[in-house]
Amino acid sequence: MYPTPIAKTSPAWQISYQALLPVALVLWLLPLIGVAIFSLKPAADFAQGNYWGWPSTFSGIQNYTLVFTGSDMPRYLMNSVLITVPTVIGAVALSCMTGFALGVYHFRGNLLIFFMFVAGNFVPFQILMVPVRDLTLAMGLYDTKTGLVLFHIAFQTGFCTLFMRNFIRALPRPLIEAARVEGVSEIRIFAFIILPLMKPAIAALSVLIFTFIWNDYFWAIVLTQGADSQPVTAGITSFNAQYRAAYHLMSAGSLVAALPPVVMFFAMQRHFIAGLTLGAVK
Repeated sequence: MYPTPIAKTSPAWQISYQALLPVALVLWLLPLIGVAIFSLKPAADFAQGNYWGWPSTFSGIQNYTLVFTGSDMPRYLMNSVLITVPTVIGAVALSCMTGFALGVYHFRGNLLIFFMFVAGNFVPFQILMVPVRDLTLAMGLYDTKTGLVLFHIAFQTGFCTLFMRNFIRALPRPLIEAARVEGVSEIRIFAFIILPLMKPAIAALSVLIFTFIWNDYFWAIVLTQGADSQPVTAGITSFNAQYRAAYHLMSAGSLVAALPPVVMFFAMQRHFIAGLTLGAVK
């Protein structure tokens, strides 16, 4: 006979779970902890090979002060804001309209158009590097924040449309039919009936797109160069000198760059979870 499996609600299971959870948490956060320790070390520790040991002297205040006063980090952060915020607004606004059109109206080619939006998500973005760069050069948008914003909006609208279309299709159809019977125009139906119901989805999608765009590194180095247009993810590499990398400053800058998405998530956490779980339980 086979031994009886331990029930997941048994005391032994609960004790094991509670004991292993902190271990899993530490393993998950280990890279972040390492970067945080790196940001507290002086440059001499790296020259002497003290990569993983305790800092010889705590230089955290000097490192973080130097990141903001001795580099273009404030400009890079502002560039990221000027790139991420318009992208989120543009992609979410377009996807709300396209999702409404594809989710509410029934017309020939509806499914084909929807598949065209979805198909863009399956194209490896690396193979688009050369065509997109040539296109931005031809349009005079290379090395500009505007070019990066327009590309991100175009590239993210496919995923956003998939998200919004499926969300809108799950909304109660009688609400729309009742409004049409009362003579309400389609624009007012969208503005005053659909959009208020989409607030959880808009919040969840905004958090996701904000995180994607803020943390983007690939397109930041492909389509921009220099402190005038590069976001913070690409700007951190400016701490790399020709013969030596300032790892302590790169670590401090990385933690500073990671704060806005974290703050955004915790600020929108309630709406984010509501948007992801809405419709999961009938």
